[in-house]
Amino acid sequence: MQIKLSDHFSYPRLFRFTLPSICMMLFTSVYLVIDGYFVSNFIGKTALAAVNMIYPVIMIIGSIGFMLGTGGSALVAKTMGEGDDEKAKRLFTLIYLTSIVVGLVLTIPSFIFLDKIAYFLGARDELLENSITYGRILLSTVVLFVVQMESQVFFITAEKPKLGLVMTVLSCGTNIILDALFCAILNLGVPGAAAATAVSQAIGGTIPLLYFTFKRKGRLYFTKTTFDKKALLKSASNGFSELLSNTSAAVIGMLFNAQLLRYVGENGVAAYSVLMYVSMVFVAIFIGFSGGISPVISYNYGSENHKELKSITHKLLTLIIITSLLMLFFSLYMASPLSRLFVGYDEELYKMTVRGFYIYSFSFIFAGISIFSSSFFTALNNGPVSAAISFLRTFVLQLIFVLVLPPILGIDGIWLSIVFAEIISFFISLYFLITKKKVYHY
Repeated sequence: MQIKLSDHFSYPRLFRFTLPSICMMLFTSVYLVIDGYFVSNFIGKTALAAVNMIYPVIMIIGSIGFMLGTGGSALVAKTMGEGDDEKAKRLFTLIYLTSIVVGLVLTIPSFIFLDKIAYFLGARDELLENSITYGRILLSTVVLFVVQMESQVFFITAEKPKLGLVMTVLSCGTNIILDALFCAILNLGVPGAAAATAVSQAIGGTIPLLYFTFKRKGRLYFTKTTFDKKALLKSASNGFSELLSNTSAAVIGMLFNAQLLRYVGENGVAAYSVLMYVSMVFVAIFIGFSGGISPVISYNYGSENHKELKSITHKLLTLIIITSLLMLFFSLYMASPLSRLFVGYDEELYKMTVRGFYIYSFSFIFAGISIFSSSFFTALNNGPVSAAISFLRTFVLQLIFVLVLPPILGIDGIWLSIVFAEIISFFISLYFLITKKKVYHY
């Protein structure tokens, strides 16, 4: 039986509705992890470092889709909750068209100046060559990656979360199969790894475009639209926290790489790559859970169903706290075997990665509440609060600590900077959740 946005959500129904979104984010993260595994084990640690250095550029462009997807879906779901489905379809179509245009505008200069960008980020010699090769191949399909990113959210708003999961599984499965073929069997090196990811991005972006164009019986599909500056600005402001989160994470990743190159060299960048790959899987659960329920929050906010909004919020907070504790214990237990899986061929790099993993694991206790809070206020159409939480968590606090701690604590200071940033953002998130409770009646 299909679950609707207007339904009452018990714990089982909440789990059933958000499960496709969680699985979608998990599959996305897992395929990036597998991508890193093939690059590290079949091409080498220099290639792994190169991929980690240039991928933030791709993520910054892709974040446009996530911004308009999350911010736009909050507006579309609220409009649906107000009973105006036709307007919701027009806004939905406008948001997709805008994301494609913006994606193209950002892709062209990125492609032209990629060599200068990679050099600025600290890549030299073989690292520079691999970074440019990997980045330019991925940029060829990055507009479809933008579409894929926003579609992960809009499939949920369209009450079709399972289709979003199918899209993600097909995209991720393609990447895994092609990684094995291009890297492990054909030995195509960095171009092969990049091609595998580029093809998967193309599939992930094409499926939703075809579905929303030709499947015209659901709640959302492409229709005639008109330019609505106010709606686009509202979508952008709603989802600005997601853009900040992704772009800030990308910029901070670049800074981390620079600090690691400075203190321990290429091994540090490779170790950081492993931590980022694995942490993506853990964080994906929080993002999938929070993003999966966001349209429901927006719908109940739009329909002024305060009783259901309060019920959902309390259930979500309980589940996130339990999940955060489980993640800590699991990550501590798996630090050694996961590090061995990626970089077991280099003992020095392995030991560095394990130590970083142990320190980094404690950030998971605090990250869940902050990720949920940012997504929660986006769903409530409060872009400024959502953006404040996200910007402080993913940029300001990490920037301060990654510059201050390494001169005192060395490489341990780099890993601890993430933990300290998550602790402070946790308390900031609690502050907003408490002070805004009477405003939104949750």
